[in-house]
Formats: sequence, C-alpha cells, structure tokens
Amino acid sequence: MLLLRVVALFCLWGALGGAAAQVPVTPNPDHEALLASVDPRLAANKRLVYDFWREVFEAGHLDLADKYLAEGYIQHNPTVPTGRAGFVAFFGPFAKAKPIEPRVKAPLVQIVAEGDWVVLSFVQKRPDPKDATRSYTTTWFDMFRIENGQIAEHWDPAVKP
Repeated sequence: MLLLRVVALFCLWGALGGAAAQVPVTPNPDHEALLASVDPRLAANKRLVYDFWREVFEAGHLDLADKYLAEGYIQHNPTVPTGRAGFVAFFGPFAKAKPIEPRVKAPLVQIVAEGDWVVLSFVQKRPDPKDATRSYTTTWFDMFRIENGQIAEHWDPAVKP
C-alpha cells in the first residue's frame, strides 16, 4: 500500500507542474545492485520483471510471453489489450525479435519491490513546451503485480492519444 501511495504522490506532483528548477533525472548504471534484495522473494520478483522487460519487451521475443505473463494478465494501459494473447497481438506487428541483451537498455533509474509489486522507473526525455529547442527529463514508471511467479497485472501513466 505504501508503494501505491508513493507512486500516486509522484504522479500528483508531476501533474501540478513539479519544481521550477529541475535536477535532471539520471539512470543508474548498476543494474545488479538494483536487482538485489535481502528478501529472496523480492529479488525473484525484481528479476522476473527485469527479464520480461529485457527479453519480451525490448528484444521482441513474444514467444517468451507465456513464461512471464499470466494468461489472464490485466492491462491498465488504455492502448494495450488485456490478456497475454492481447499483449502478443498488440505488440506482434512492432516486435522484431533481436538478440537478448544482458541488461535492460532503457535508462533505468530504480527497481522497487514490495510484496507482489514491482515498479521500474525510467528516465524520459521530453521537449520543453515553452521552448522547442530545449528538452527536460522526467520519470516514466511501469508497475507490475506478480501472482504465482508470473506478471498478472500492469500499470503505467500512458493516456489515450
């Protein structure tokens, strides 16, 4: 519950405009440290989500979706269908299987796990709405709920286009 409150607070803060003088968001280069936990269950949940991101999402190996996603996977992103089959059907036209990298390529800031919940946060570079020649960084998050060793549910801040 604490994790959900923290995520909600960050979303609210971002919606209200954040701070006037922003410190750039930077990725954490030490992914092994991010994956570590003194609780083996939390470490396993982090690794599950990390490997899903690397193998299925980034490398496009949709054939591995059944290893990571529960059949009844619930999707809260308004542009992606619910269900493992829905996920595969949606990403199929975009996915071109490529070699699986040993690390997540996206600029990962943190991996947080509590119970059956895992949150990945990433650096997101955005154009400055007041000056098109400039940009700023912010944080994107993906939150997952784990059930029976698979990803059962997903959230992110995506909105309908």
